[in-house]
Amino acid sequence: MSDAHSQQTALDFDVPVVKRFTCVSCPQGCELEVTVQDGQVLKLTGNACPRGEEYGRAEAISPQRVLTSLVSVRGSEQPGSCRTERSIPKELIPQALAELRALTVEPPVRIGDVVLADVCGTGVNVIATRDVE
Repeated sequence: MSDAHSQQTALDFDVPVVKRFTCVSCPQGCELEVTVQDGQVLKLTGNACPRGEEYGRAEAISPQRVLTSLVSVRGSEQPGSCRTERSIPKELIPQALAELRALTVEPPVRIGDVVLADVCGTGVNVIATRDVE
């Protein structure tokens, strides 16, 4: 075996990773500890309810967030407020914000209007959360 193949490091193996965070699925705010390896949850501790287990598994593997932001409205001094209809992958938030910064919507804007469809190719719409004339 060549020297290059005989020298293995920890980077050559997918070792278990322990992630710690506070659960936000209910008011208890449990401190969760989740062990992940190869994209799978091996162990989850600290949750006091089933919602905490569901949140911990999702947060450890693929964190999701509802994005709230502002969007320019043509001719208005006030920006329009908006949010995603549901959670999007956390790593897409900077790209989603860039899409919103580049956008100017036409008035009138009504609560619930789609201001940006299919943000970042997620299938999730960004909707208005305030009326703007």
